[in-house]
Amino acid sequence: QVQLVESGGGLVQAGGSLRLSCAASGSIFSINAMGWYRQAPGKQRELVAAIISDGSTNYTDSVKGRFTISGDGAKNTVYLLMNSLKPEDRAVYYCNAVCQLPEGRYLEVWGQGTLVTVSS
Repeated sequence: QVQLVESGGGLVQAGGSLRLSCAASGSIFSINAMGWYRQAPGKQRELVAAIISDGSTNYTDSVKGRFTISGDGAKNTVYLLMNSLKPEDRAVYYCNAVCQLPEGRYLEVWGQGTLVTVSS
């Protein structure tokens, strides 16, 4: 059983900042990648940012230069620092991880989601 626990969402004014955290726990051999997705009302879930085990990162174009994803391997935790927030960043943000379990198989896990609201 692997779980992801997110924290850090909330209400912020446009131009402000928030930092999201996501900690993975359970029977994990290794984590291949972790990322953040978001889903705004009436829209499909989209990838915001991801980090893989070699440290390389990927961002959707709309957040490049504003958001930074980072990870702490020792804590199985990923962070998303969101600066210069815009009203269009308002969404439920979901943490995602691709883990290898001790028995060798891979598992994709989702967090419960955390709401980010940006007021104009």
